[in-house]
Amino acid sequence: MLIQKIHHVAYRCHDAKETVRWYRQHLEMDFVLAIAEDKVPSTGEADPYMHVFLDAGGGNILAFFELPTREPMGRDRHTPNWVQHLALEVASIEILLATKARLEAAGIKVVGPTDHTLFLSIYFFDPNGHRLELAVNTAKAGMLEELSRVKHTMLDEWSQTKKAPGHARWMHDGSWPQGEEA
Repeated sequence: MLIQKIHHVAYRCHDAKETVRWYRQHLEMDFVLAIAEDKVPSTGEADPYMHVFLDAGGGNILAFFELPTREPMGRDRHTPNWVQHLALEVASIEILLATKARLEAAGIKVVGPTDHTLFLSIYFFDPNGHRLELAVNTAKAGMLEELSRVKHTMLDEWSQTKKAPGHARWMHDGSWPQGEEA
């Protein structure tokens, strides 16, 4: 395989210091490093920035750029808020629910938990307006294999009709055989 892992994912932020504080306080991410330049190394463009990196666990790095000379960041008006998000995995339902309680106690609005059959999730926004998802895997034995088996057929059907194919209807109608555990 060409790609070994995601090296880092970078987003824009309003305030690098506040962003680091928020992620450390609410998601327990360690502040790994900061890079500041007056010129963009890849383009040579004069554009001062602060680039901060946070440890998202498992070798995953979440990074942010503060760009003080640029217009305030906006959102894609044509894409619903629920589409663009970063999903982070937690180890257990107990951790998911405890984190939800901590976020809400800090005044952060949380949606969920939402049962996606394969995983249970909560959703909230960081101080920069980025939607985050915390998810815990809950798939039963065979579910992922079944989705893999029908993936090409589903994609082909979607490509032709732009309507949700019914091959994975069991995810939402409760028809997966009971008693099978992950």
